Amino acid sequence: MLLACCTGATAQQITKEELLFLTPEWKGERFPDGRPKVPDSILDRMKLVTLEEAWAVLRNENYKHQYDEGWMTINPDSVLVGRAVTAIFVPGRPDIHRVIDEKGHTKDKRVKSQNSWTIDMLVKRDVYVVDQFGAHEDGPTIGDNLGNSIYTKTGNGVVYDGALRDVNGLKEIGSFTSFFRSYHPSHHLNNPDGALNTTLIGINKPTRIGKATVMPGDVVLGRDGGVIFVPAHLAEKVVKTSEIVRLRDMFGHQRLREQKYTPGQIDSRWSPEIEKDFSAWLNEHINDLPVPKEQIQEMLKSRTW
Repeated sequence: MLLACCTGATAQQITKEELLFLTPEWKGERFPDGRPKVPDSILDRMKLVTLEEAWAVLRNENYKHQYDEGWMTINPDSVLVGRAVTAIFVPGRPDIHRVIDEKGHTKDKRVKSQNSWTIDMLVKRDVYVVDQFGAHEDGPTIGDNLGNSIYTKTGNGVVYDGALRDVNGLKEIGSFTSFFRSYHPSHHLNNPDGALNTTLIGINKPTRIGKATVMPGDVVLGRDGGVIFVPAHLAEKVVKTSEIVRLRDMFGHQRLREQKYTPGQIDSRWSPEIEKDFSAWLNEHINDLPVPKEQIQEMLKSRTW
């Protein structure tokens, strides 16, 4: 499937029909190429979600392979959130590299080297997610030049399963919050008639990043040294669950400080009296809580005792 040529697509890029087939549970808006487009409002709210909260929701939905760790980071105290655009590279092989280059340059009108092709497709709030097979020496395809291009197009950083170069220059970009495997000062070699280290075989296809499976359009949540890839159709559920947990924690901590309830009462299933107290607390503080007022109102409407 990775190298199947289809009308309207390159040898590397998935077709719209294939992408629709692989993401049937997403019912919302899509990009013209079929990639799920989770709303900006959900992305904004996702920035407050913890890895634990997202992991728990996905685990309960039987999505057990969405998280990966062991990353180096740029801006480790910041949070990376955006829609995944995926690229798959393999160790360079001259015969397939030449035909991919020829088709890309002549028929598909792509420019320059293969490592820029996916970057040319990026739009605001995307995250470039790259399976670079952990390439290290002579492997980096991203330095400060491409990093600046990526940030200009997306306002985001990258998740890059390989080595980056020019890390000092990438740090100077400011908000280029990124996750990568290693650093090396070398650069990748891309000459099919000589030295060749990588060949691009997939754009916006199902991609393996470490122990995780990523689909284009997944919501990337990177923070605290780890990255989790939230399927588009579960993004809203992850956000809403996180908000409920956040509010219940705020209420519980406040009542514990006030010594109104014991730790045993708060740590166990809440009694109807505590649940009613929680609803009253939500109403009282609805304009001051770190959750959109509309979401709190929706939450209150669904609460019955």
